[in-house]
Amino acid sequence: MFIGEYKHNLDDKGRLAIPVKFRDKLKGGAVVTRGLDRCLFLYTHEQWEKIARKLADLPISQSKARAFSRLMLAGAMDVDLDNQGRINLPEYLREFAVLNKKTVIAGLFDRLEIWEEEAWDKYKQGTEKDSGEIAEALGELGI
Repeated sequence: MFIGEYKHNLDDKGRLAIPVKFRDKLKGGAVVTRGLDRCLFLYTHEQWEKIARKLADLPISQSKARAFSRLMLAGAMDVDLDNQGRINLPEYLREFAVLNKKTVIAGLFDRLEIWEEEAWDKYKQGTEKDSGEIAEALGELGI
């Protein structure tokens, strides 16, 4: 399970250190792809396989299903941890998420999200401000 919020710097070569507590789960490699809200999603291979199968099962006759599949699947890239626990983020994904130097890695149970630090702070402030409304809406889903 991935949980927590960690600040790390992206180096000039596009390498990002993964928090030590998550490295064992990602030793066999991982998949990074375009996420939502201008962040990147990082999945274990096992979890990515589940997500990719669901995306592949979406009806190709529906334009929104095709668009979402393209966003996630065409944007995906296999990544491996180097000896220092870093992954190399492809340039097209760094550009998508507007990643510069300062990043936040957020654990969201079955995935990690990689955010540009200022974008994360802005997103988090808005979510915290609206937390009561969000919780009320989720109450309808049984949460």
